[in-house]
Amino acid sequence: MTIDLTHSIDPVISSVEHISMVDDFAAHNYSPLPVVAATAEGAWITDVEGRRYLDCLAGYSAINFGHRNREILAAATDQLGRLTLTSRAFHSDRLGPFCRDLAALCGKEMVLPMNTGAEAVESAIKVARKWGSEVKGVPAGQASIVVAEGNFHGRTTTIVSFSDDPVARTGFGPFTPGFRIVPFGDAAAMAAAVDDTTVAVLIEPIQGEAGIIVPPDGYLAAVRQLCTSTNVLMICDEIQSGLGRTGTTFACDHWDVVPDLYTLGKALGGGVLPVSAVVGDSSVVGVLRPGEHGSTFGGNPLAAAVGSTVVHMLGTGYWQDRAATLGTHLHNRLHGMVGAGVTAVRGLGLWAGVDVDPALGTGKDLCKRLAERGVLAKDTHGSTLRFAPPIVITDDEIDWAMDQFAAALNP
Repeated sequence: MTIDLTHSIDPVISSVEHISMVDDFAAHNYSPLPVVAATAEGAWITDVEGRRYLDCLAGYSAINFGHRNREILAAATDQLGRLTLTSRAFHSDRLGPFCRDLAALCGKEMVLPMNTGAEAVESAIKVARKWGSEVKGVPAGQASIVVAEGNFHGRTTTIVSFSDDPVARTGFGPFTPGFRIVPFGDAAAMAAAVDDTTVAVLIEPIQGEAGIIVPPDGYLAAVRQLCTSTNVLMICDEIQSGLGRTGTTFACDHWDVVPDLYTLGKALGGGVLPVSAVVGDSSVVGVLRPGEHGSTFGGNPLAAAVGSTVVHMLGTGYWQDRAATLGTHLHNRLHGMVGAGVTAVRGLGLWAGVDVDPALGTGKDLCKRLAERGVLAKDTHGSTLRFAPPIVITDDEIDWAMDQFAAALNP
């Protein structure tokens, strides 16, 4: 397959100048590749000089439905001409339908709308603690939550309190108490950490930042049984893994597991704006009362209009099926490189973690080589790369990207 990597754009400011401005005026909390996006369409990004790149990150799953998806843009544009924000001080005609339809998609009863993924996780923690106090009867200030090693749920102070990543933690203490960390995939260790003070288990069904770590079969079902038998909430962070990414609506669906609470984000905003939510039954989410939690922008009319469109799109099953089929092709190509620079491949659907022989360079080195060849991916921990292209990608585009990856492994 031949792909034209050029597009006619007359930059007013060059990539080098843009990057220099960011270095000078933006906080240095990211280390991005030297690519300055100017436009995008579908699975492709064009930089300010007109060079095109195949996006194989999709905004960490925020762009599952492709850049500038027409159906999502139409809904956003229509709502922009009507009403964008009221705050939750008033009702809007968009919030009720959004919450109703998202609850139905999740098989739950109630939605707590927020904005970012980290807000959703923070909100789920508050809900779990309030539920533990009022329903389970855990004494005030004693609630505990069990989490997994290698987790990534965001970077707020409370969330990094239960991270085991020194980069996320160092220098940011004192930390929020009330969390116990156990190995991911070890149901026995999880059971040993649960006691009468435990109000919730919080896990990613597939760990994203850790390198697309898929748990052993039976693990999620064992955690579900543990939570049920001990009267503990099972909270699944589906912010990256959910909404079609792995070939099912939720990654939990691969193991027929239904948690008590879902935390959702990223793709829920359709690649247009931040939209997140905690979704569960009224017996859990309903513990919140007016004034106990809130967000000025959470559930705003524009977000609700976009979120409703995403829910409607997922309701057809088309996107899940497409991710499953294309994911099989992606993983077949990647597994074919094991022993030729690749040491391991993990993942489900259009989500893959790829370990590269460290002798070939770090993950960041490989991502730079890929970018030079017109493919955008993201590294994590050492020599691991993540591939998570938009679900609008085609078989031919996957083949082209994998050809570039193979070439990057043998510069």
